Amino acid sequence: MLVSTTPSIEGKRITQYCGVIAGEAILGANIVKDLFAGIRDLVGGRSGTYERELQRAREIALQELQERAQALGANAVVGVDIDYEVLGSSGSMLMVSASGTAVILE
Repeated sequence: MLVSTTPSIEGKRITQYCGVIAGEAILGANIVKDLFAGIRDLVGGRSGTYERELQRAREIALQELQERAQALGANAVVGVDIDYEVLGSSGSMLMVSASGTAVILE
């Protein structure tokens, strides 16, 4: 399935719009990961733990997006937008949402 942030796919024609769809992933960061990420922040450098969690959440959200598109009979998703949010009073939950338009390409 083609997934693109652009409103169209070069060389392809959209023959049908199936609807706006979304996929979400909400992941919790545990206290051990938080502790090591905090230490990393104090001494500088990148937090590999959080980068991996972000990547995993993004992959889950995009996979859900594709599954929903397929359920509508679409063969592509265009205009994809990915948003990141921190949830919870302590900021311990990460939400990644992906939305786009499911379409049928010719």
